[in-house]
Amino acid sequence: MSKKVALHNLGCKVNAYEVEAMQQLLEKAGYEIVPFIEGADVYVINTCTVTNIADRKSRQMLHRAKKMNPNAIVVATGCYVQTDTEKLKADAAVDLILGNNQKTQIVEALEAFMKEPQESGNTARVIDINHTKEYEELEIGYTAEHVRAYIKVQDGCNQFCSYCIIPFARGRVRSRRISEVLEEVKTLALRGYKEVVLTGIHLSSYGVDFKENPETLLTLIQAVHEVEGVERIRLGSLEPGIITEEFMEGISRLPKFCQHFHLSLQSGCNKTLSDMNRRYDAEEYAQKCALIRKYYPSPALTTDVIVGFPGETEEDFQESYEFVKNIHFYETHIFKYSRRQGTRAAAMSGQLTDAVKTIRSEKMIALHEIRAKEYETSMIGKTLELLLEEKTEIEGKSYYMGHSREYVKAVVEDTDAYKVNDLIKVTAEDFIQDHVLICR
Repeated sequence: MSKKVALHNLGCKVNAYEVEAMQQLLEKAGYEIVPFIEGADVYVINTCTVTNIADRKSRQMLHRAKKMNPNAIVVATGCYVQTDTEKLKADAAVDLILGNNQKTQIVEALEAFMKEPQESGNTARVIDINHTKEYEELEIGYTAEHVRAYIKVQDGCNQFCSYCIIPFARGRVRSRRISEVLEEVKTLALRGYKEVVLTGIHLSSYGVDFKENPETLLTLIQAVHEVEGVERIRLGSLEPGIITEEFMEGISRLPKFCQHFHLSLQSGCNKTLSDMNRRYDAEEYAQKCALIRKYYPSPALTTDVIVGFPGETEEDFQESYEFVKNIHFYETHIFKYSRRQGTRAAAMSGQLTDAVKTIRSEKMIALHEIRAKEYETSMIGKTLELLLEEKTEIEGKSYYMGHSREYVKAVVEDTDAYKVNDLIKVTAEDFIQDHVLICR
């Protein structure tokens, strides 16, 4: 009888991709994949460490797994594993530890553990991630999403922003060769996936580690654009430095590229940006947004903002708020600063209370709601291209739901004319729910 394996992911789209890749490796080896509930023989938790809350959730899921079946093998993998290995080695709820760049070994590690289980403590496979130049070749042949495939093309980060633990968890920049990416994209396209999202830990750094046969994010996008069956291309989070005339001119020539740019900001205050080691100022960032709008008049611009960074005064916060307000983002993802031991910001003076962070977060979130509604309203009366992703019910009536090229959520009435994975052109008429348009 085959062993039952349950997997759970915490964290970003890169983590989600890696869980799907591990699942497919386990399936190929004969394991049965089951939901994350009682009854599994093996539980695999891909952990996250981007915030203190992520650390806590990672520990909670590991303990929950062991509680669901005390006799199960509990595997901890991912970023929290990489940054807090010693704590996990001492955790009785964990049997097997796999660090980053070790996930391809999931089957081998499990087999070895089952052959010779440890009488005391757990088994750890964790490398010094900061001294590897090897890209871990994980791949997927299908994805849990019906119509959209996230594809990891890059790992690691060289930036060392003062608040961020991720370079310590993921190591330096390592990129995946275009030829390898294309093989995966072609497989997914043949299976009917019409949209691909290129993602990575620091996507804008794609190719900087290639000393011979240089490849860039632009040449990668251009190559993916040529794959038959792929109809839409999106990108994960970008840094302002990637937005140049050459880059924008290049992607503007690609009809499959979606006008949706997630351009990381973190703060609109120059003093805070400098303290964060973000390597640009607010003026430069605004110029990059203007450059995007030169090539795409109505792009969906989205971003991340941290509030409550050490030393952020009320005046600094207000400066950041006004900057965000004036850029007119479609969506702004707000994060309260989370102190991460081992980062430079953790040792900075002027650490703020959670109460102050909450007030500032709520103010930014209120602005986000205004601007999101503003952008979505601007879509009314326009022709949108929707990729239909699923059926849904709203107030007792059936609809197909999908996203436009701008990643605006919209629905059309459920008729025999449509099916999941159809790419259709429709006109946005009104809101049917908050942040959901109805089209005909």
